Amino acid sequence: MTALTLSTSGAATLRADALVVGLAKGAKGPVVAPGAEAVDKAFDGKLATVLETLGASGAEGEVTKLPAPSGLKVPVVIAVGLGPVPAKDDAYDAESLRRAAGSAGRALKGSKKAGFALPTESAEDAGAVAEGALLGAYAFTAYQGGENRLAPKGDKAGGNDAKLPLGEVVLLGGKPRDKAFKAAAERAVAVTEEINRARDLVNTPPNDLYPESFAAVASAAGKEHGIKVQVLDEKALVKGGFGGLLGVGQGSAHGPRLVRLSYTHPKAEKTLALVGKGITYDSGGISLKPAGHNETMKCDMSGAAAVFAAVVSASRLGLRVNVTGWLALAENMPSGNATRPGDVLRMYSGKTVEVLNTDAEGRLVLADALTRASEEKPDAIVDVATLTGAMVLALGNRTFGVMANDDAFRTSIHEIAEEVGEASWPMPLPADLRKGMDSPTADIANMGERMGGGLVAGLFLQEFVGEGIAWAHLDIAGPAFHEGAPYGYTPKGGTGSAVRTLVRLAERTAAGDLG
Repeated sequence: MTALTLSTSGAATLRADALVVGLAKGAKGPVVAPGAEAVDKAFDGKLATVLETLGASGAEGEVTKLPAPSGLKVPVVIAVGLGPVPAKDDAYDAESLRRAAGSAGRALKGSKKAGFALPTESAEDAGAVAEGALLGAYAFTAYQGGENRLAPKGDKAGGNDAKLPLGEVVLLGGKPRDKAFKAAAERAVAVTEEINRARDLVNTPPNDLYPESFAAVASAAGKEHGIKVQVLDEKALVKGGFGGLLGVGQGSAHGPRLVRLSYTHPKAEKTLALVGKGITYDSGGISLKPAGHNETMKCDMSGAAAVFAAVVSASRLGLRVNVTGWLALAENMPSGNATRPGDVLRMYSGKTVEVLNTDAEGRLVLADALTRASEEKPDAIVDVATLTGAMVLALGNRTFGVMANDDAFRTSIHEIAEEVGEASWPMPLPADLRKGMDSPTADIANMGERMGGGLVAGLFLQEFVGEGIAWAHLDIAGPAFHEGAPYGYTPKGGTGSAVRTLVRLAERTAAGDLG
């Protein structure tokens, strides 16, 4: 874990491995951002000129390293691009600060300590810089750097130290005695640690992360953070009639689980239910995925990881709201026991579903969890899932879709996501697409029209939400797992998508901002 320290130390006197400053893109060339005045002075007021000579422009995502002059106690200065200089009297927006700090955090892997002298005029700014740095510093090294049997005893293979996260982020100008700054820092630490835990879960290979082991992780976290955890195993699922979870999981040697996490606050007036798709590996089942589509299917539990992280974050932050998380966990495999296309499952709700495609399994496990969550009559339900490739085709790899049974609730979720820096887009639930799921055999089929497939999946889920409950569905199939080069605070692999949106939703609900 990367540590975070708020410091009143001056940039010129800080002893660290590196010092991070901001560089903005001005009309006539790069401009040194506020917070770096002492560093600029050490360069005789020519820091922007030196950086421009090295090819820096201040563009977002740009990272430029240069040796520090004798006036500084650090050996290296790292300039990160903030994008365009804000208009007069405007501040740098939180997401620009978050991404710049994230780029620096990634560039500092293997370092022990670094000072961040980015603009921190407000507590919100400090929180954004802290979030970005801590998320950017993330590294998943659990399966790297094993003992090399041919190397001298004690030597590690692969030089793994260089891949370790930055040890400590020192936030200069952080005002450690200011209550607002201190709260912002504490929030950043709690939320980013849980996002990084979610990333770890997504990145863990499926031979080690399966429904039972995921449930064990949740149980351990519950004991640590005062969260009540209930795990329904196969016998309990059979007894309860959870046909969706059982139908998806019956082809695997690892049986399904439904995990209920409950955080409660004695003064809470509202209750949120969060439901996460937790397919720990998705082969497609009998409807086997084609070659080239299986390699990253360990990420199909990203929704459950996000819900888990959000509930733990709510507990760590002590939010005045009750938050219940439902992790619908199963492994979708094509054995002789697997559900076949054409089979009919009786869901927990009592409805029957004709399974036309066993690779449309996420909606089946979510349906059971949505019905069960609805029984407790929460004020709102939000489900999160890597549900459809159709949503990726519609919105790309960085934006998740938001559907809901209430337009105002959908708008609120979209606004919250944008506020915390998660790209999202409101999507409709066209009633005419429902007819495509009519089945001659069962109450509903798990497939409908091919066009608009992401919306069809949302309409299917809506069938299992309790009457009168506000519900939203987040399809995070695009941003949940990043296969390209890292950027900003986004790593390669699991991203922790939707956690920040869910946490802010809980905060707003606790504050009474959602009605």
